[in-house]
Parts: sequence; structure tokens; C-alpha cells
Amino acid sequence: MILQEWFMNIDGNPFVSFGTSHLIMILIYVIGIIFFFFTRKHIVANQFIYNLIRWSLFSILVLSEISYQIWTATNGIWSLSEYIPLHLCGIASIIGAIALASLNRKLIIISFFIGFIPAFLAIITPELLYEFPHFRFLQFFVSHLAISWTGIFLLTTRSIKVTFKSMLETYAYVLIYSGIIGFVVNPLLGSNYLYLASPPAASTPLDLLGSGVWYYVNLCLLAYVVFFGLWLVVKLIDIRNGEVS
Repeated sequence: MILQEWFMNIDGNPFVSFGTSHLIMILIYVIGIIFFFFTRKHIVANQFIYNLIRWSLFSILVLSEISYQIWTATNGIWSLSEYIPLHLCGIASIIGAIALASLNRKLIIISFFIGFIPAFLAIITPELLYEFPHFRFLQFFVSHLAISWTGIFLLTTRSIKVTFKSMLETYAYVLIYSGIIGFVVNPLLGSNYLYLASPPAASTPLDLLGSGVWYYVNLCLLAYVVFFGLWLVVKLIDIRNGEVS
């Protein structure tokens, strides 16, 4: 009964940005990144641990999205214009789950590029109404932690080279997807997926991108800078580890 009341509830204390619960989630996120980076060789060497982490992340991504859709439908707030997983983190969650299951090289690279920074920014500046221990608070952070961790986990435990070409290819995919969302889906549904119609309600770096056509130009430039920065970091790590041919 308590669990039912907790799940079937759209009321709760308002989220406090950089409050205690928010800072704890950020700390957990950082610890997870450090863990994957410094234990990657041990994880790869132990097949049981590797598969435990792999399928745990897969389960979190899938169950988190399913539970969120059920929660919105159960509470009568679900709509096509807001709750289809078409935002970048929603797509990253789906691609990340498929990448975990298939270990497909291209999907792993895409998962890393489109999941790591967007999920990180969502964790730092969440567009969230509810404070801990509300279901939506837990679902939001657990989901975004798993999205970001998935890209890091797959990239650090698989023998995959992230090339400049693969970075550009992923960037092109994002531009094509954004075009479909911006010119077809959003006008059709009256939605704001990918925040192409306007920046999110929460204060985020997108607020600095201006308005009108400059918003889209700067958004494309920002995405490229982020992708290039991620590629550069991976390249520098490879050079330091002597893994660049």
C-alpha cells in the first residue's frame, strides 16, 4: 500500500538545486566515473563482474524508462508532446541498452558521444519538480547516472578506437535526427523535444545560446565543441596509455 501511494503520486516537495540530495547524486555520479576508469582492467579480467555490471546497467535503463512511462500514464499526465523518449537522453538510454546487449562497436561510440555529456548536464542542472524521496527524483537520477555510466563502461572495457571520423559520423547522425525532430516531430506534436523550440525551463547552458536562428546555430556549434572535446580527451588518454598506433 505504501509502495502504491509512493508510485501513484504527482505531489511532493519541490526539488532544491544543489541541496543535500542533489549533491549526493552528483557525488555518486563522480564516484561511478572514477570507479569505471580505474578498475576497467580488473572488470575486463573478471567475466562475472563484467557481465554483472553490463546487465545491471541494461536493466536499469530499460526498467527506468518503462517505470517512468507507467508512472505518467497511471497519474494521467502522459502525452505525446512531452513523454515520448525523444530527448537526447531518452534516445541515449535506448541506444545504450541496445549497445549493452549487442556490444555493437558503432552503437557503443554513439552511446558514448550522445549520452555522456547530456546526462552529465542533466544531473548538474536537472529539469525536475520533485525532491527526494519522490519516485520521479529517484527515477530521473538513476536513469541519467546509468546513461552516462553506460558510455564510459562500454568504452573503457571494449577494445574500441574512437576516431575523428567516427566522431564526425556520430555528429552527422545527431544533426539528421535533430532535423527530423525539429522540422517534423515538434511541429506535428506541438512539442519541444531536444529543446529545439526553446531552452528548458531549468537554468542550463542552453540559456546562453541566444534566440531565433542564432539559437540553432549556436546549438550546432556547441554540440560540435562537445563532441570534439570528448574525442580529444579519449585521444589524449590513448596517447598517455601508449595505445595509439
